[in-house]
Amino acid sequence: MKVLGIYGSPRKNGNSDLLLDQVLEGARSVGAEIEKVYVRDLTISGCRECGGCDKTGECVIPDEMEKIYPSLWNAPIIFLSTPIFFYGLPSQAKTLVDRSQAMWSKRMLEKSPEQRKRYDHGRGYLIAVGATKGKNLFEGVQLSAKYFFDALDKNYEGGLFFRAVEGKGKITEQPAALKEAYDLGVTAVQTSNIER
Repeated sequence: MKVLGIYGSPRKNGNSDLLLDQVLEGARSVGAEIEKVYVRDLTISGCRECGGCDKTGECVIPDEMEKIYPSLWNAPIIFLSTPIFFYGLPSQAKTLVDRSQAMWSKRMLEKSPEQRKRYDHGRGYLIAVGATKGKNLFEGVQLSAKYFFDALDKNYEGGLFFRAVEGKGKITEQPAALKEAYDLGVTAVQTSNIER
């Protein structure tokens, strides 16, 4: 089974990266094939809202998203990791999410309204880390993740959320958090009923 990890942070080896590393190691330990996408390394432009994908389900912008679309659609399990920037996704990750409009169009073209009530392409999880303790810290990013995975025909399964983690690598001082991330990777693969 393929598991896709999307590293949404603009900072290499930050807290959300380290947590996703653990998630993917857990998934690998139970036989998953791992693919990684580092959004910070991609050259992609924002969605132009041009409507070019409306009739084909394919984006017309020629950039590095072209090599990401098949993985987004076909991976039965996707983990998106991100730090919190102003109660949402950083711009690099948000650009990838916005460009998934083409996947939404594809889903609309290929499935009837009745078929769209179910998710046939797997499950999506979110790992988010914020420096503050705000009560609503993860509400915005969860809504973005839910509808991102909806566009990919994947059910949003929730994930892991860590408040008050400030400073690069500080999550390593919380071994329980790292274990929780590893365990999530194991559980996601073991409970999946999709073979791909």
